[in-house]
Amino acid sequence: MTRVVAVLVTPGMAGAAPPGVDPAEFLTAMAEDTYEMVAGLELVRPVILSAGVPGLAEIAWPGTPVLPIGSPTGAFAALAALNEAGAETADEAVVVSGDAPDLPPLLIGKLFRELGRANLAVCPAEGGGAVAVAARLPVPGWAAPDLDEPDVVAAMRRRAPGPRMVATGPGWHRLRKPEDVARLDPGLEGWDNTRALLM
Repeated sequence: MTRVVAVLVTPGMAGAAPPGVDPAEFLTAMAEDTYEMVAGLELVRPVILSAGVPGLAEIAWPGTPVLPIGSPTGAFAALAALNEAGAETADEAVVVSGDAPDLPPLLIGKLFRELGRANLAVCPAEGGGAVAVAARLPVPGWAAPDLDEPDVVAAMRRRAPGPRMVATGPGWHRLRKPEDVARLDPGLEGWDNTRALLM
């Protein structure tokens, strides 16, 4: 089975920069930390999805596709297009928000596990929205999740054509405003680029 994990980066994520930290640098640091966690996963193909953020190819390892997308809700459509263009097609995909630099890799694994019994699996974000959404490919038309929708799980379940098609995994946090940096756990490994800016 081939799996893709895509890091979604949007300009609005720069709004989490605390006072005294350059917003563009903070956005790049968060995105790079999230991407490096994804790129370190075994048996996964990493991808970066840019919703209008320049320069993301500079944080990617060689061979990682950096795909421009018009809207965050088009994330899975972009991955489907990547599938159609490549010789190696993916069976499952996860879209991860680029403002979760300290996300434990284990939570991505739990989403893939949930796809054994559901079409979609959601890692809810503290305070609403989602940190990540997993789906089997090709993604059905009703499954175009907005990671910033206040209650993604309820919205997806309303659109799903049947019960038990949308599962949830453990939740995590995103950095959406400056005070959210207090959620970062200094004891967790990773998030080195974000950590360096906050020192």
